[in-house]
Amino acid sequence: MTLAIFHKLLAIFLTVGLGYLAARLRWFGEATPAVARLLGNLTMNVFVSALLFRTAARIDFAGLPWPVLMAYFLPGMALVLAVALWQGRHAARDGAAAPAARSVAATYGNAVQLGIPMAAALFGETGLAIHITMVGLHGVMLLTLPTAIAELALARAHAREHGAAPVHRVLLSTVRNTLLHPVVLPIVAGLVWNLTGFGLPGVLDEVLQLLGSAVVPLCLVLIGITLQAYGLARQWRAVLPVCVVKLLVMPALVLVVARFGFGLVGTPLAVVVMMAALPVGSNALIFSQRYHVLEAEATAGIVLSTVAFVVTASGWLAVLAWMAA
Repeated sequence: MTLAIFHKLLAIFLTVGLGYLAARLRWFGEATPAVARLLGNLTMNVFVSALLFRTAARIDFAGLPWPVLMAYFLPGMALVLAVALWQGRHAARDGAAAPAARSVAATYGNAVQLGIPMAAALFGETGLAIHITMVGLHGVMLLTLPTAIAELALARAHAREHGAAPVHRVLLSTVRNTLLHPVVLPIVAGLVWNLTGFGLPGVLDEVLQLLGSAVVPLCLVLIGITLQAYGLARQWRAVLPVCVVKLLVMPALVLVVARFGFGLVGTPLAVVVMMAALPVGSNALIFSQRYHVLEAEATAGIVLSTVAFVVTASGWLAVLAWMAA
């Protein structure tokens, strides 16, 4: 664990603490789940959407390192499906979208506010370039699939409550709701814009960049507000399995696939493994708030996995050093 990464972790905790303090002092009024959800919806519908559109519109598909990307995203998406199936037995208790929300927490890491400085400190410019390329597709790959899973589950639940609907109607409802989702719609719109080859006009790009730059601080403050609204002590047992999957299972799976499936070695291998080893990202909370499920659990998972990352990151770096020896 380098000093730069420790400072970044400290900055994250201090920003979350500021949100918690603001909620305790009632700077936003009464810190209720409804207040946290309102801020979460604003973040999702405006700031995250702007960030995703700009990212998708600027992807250079010709220059992407496809073996590296597949070594990370193929096992990541497989794990999304596995976690959603594993947690499906709890859908009746926690809500139809709960398995999808847990799949986001188990796979979507803190790739920006923690991942970027980590890659720069550990792997230099070469590793940072690989990491940033992966960040560009992070939301496209690991938020779109859980969104489709959640929308399908909600459509099926609605059909059960209001009488069986034809399969094609359920599928059409799922596709429509998935495409109109504030995560998927800006991604699709950005990709379509990308394919036109026009590029983003300077003013539009500046506006999108300005809105997107607010995502990180807003999400961290939101975590603090949600902590005040829900508390943390009662959640740690519920989030422990998801934290284990995110911090141990996912990097182990990516390591096996990247090394023995795609033959990655050296810096590319280390970058994909350490990106997989990152703690739960703040989008897990935004996703949970979107569907009104597991908001307290998502918040606890972010905080606890970030604390545990101090230990697990050192362990994965030791494994990578042993393999390179």
